[in-house]
Amino acid sequence: MSVRHATDPAEQSRNTQVPQAIAPGESYHWSWNAEELILLGQKALWRPAGGELFVADLHLGKAEVFQACGIPLPSDGDQATFGRLEALCATWQPTRLIILGDLIHGRLGLTERLRTDLQTLDQRLNTNVVLVGGNHDRSLPSRERIQQRSFRVGALWLSHEPEPPGDGEPGLNLCGHVHPVAIVRQGPDYLRLPCFAYEASHERLLLPAFGALTGGHDCGQVDRKWLVAEDRVMAWQDPSPPSRRRRWAQ
Repeated sequence: MSVRHATDPAEQSRNTQVPQAIAPGESYHWSWNAEELILLGQKALWRPAGGELFVADLHLGKAEVFQACGIPLPSDGDQATFGRLEALCATWQPTRLIILGDLIHGRLGLTERLRTDLQTLDQRLNTNVVLVGGNHDRSLPSRERIQQRSFRVGALWLSHEPEPPGDGEPGLNLCGHVHPVAIVRQGPDYLRLPCFAYEASHERLLLPAFGALTGGHDCGQVDRKWLVAEDRVMAWQDPSPPSRRRRWAQ
């Protein structure tokens, strides 16, 4: 497969649809074969060809699930997540927002307020919202949000968990589920930063978790990483030894 990487700012802006409100460093233009993709510092991905916006792993209602189990957590995380989604959709004005699974965290978190928010999500975001069902969404009633199986958009195979294209055609698997983070070290100090992670052997791009209370898992030594911090995205050459290379489930 032919993969092209844009590193020069002038090259990144060529032949893409980037709103003027997006400042340098808030996005990164990357190409997989004929697919032009824009990685966003808001932990989302933009596909100019069809005007689709992608996010993964919101885990709405997670604080309430923890509260039901006796663990005190503040309940304002969902509204912060909704606010970030609204800002993204207002800026990019997508033809549709595609959520790659785990919209909610669990049935215990489905408060009346969250149910209402889910039922009115398309109107609130002013776009068509498509949910690829994730493992946490199994407890989500269909009246709150219809789910669908993995499917194809252009050369992209969209799924929640990592998987090869299910239609037998070649494609880049765009998925969530893993909550990838990169470990950035400097002497005894280190940071855990959400990241986009590309694994060439399986033609797969992992999206960082979008939700406020999601946590993350070290994605190890993959082929490419783009770190996300303070609404900015940066290509990262991981200095970790190749022995830490990790393979995700098929």
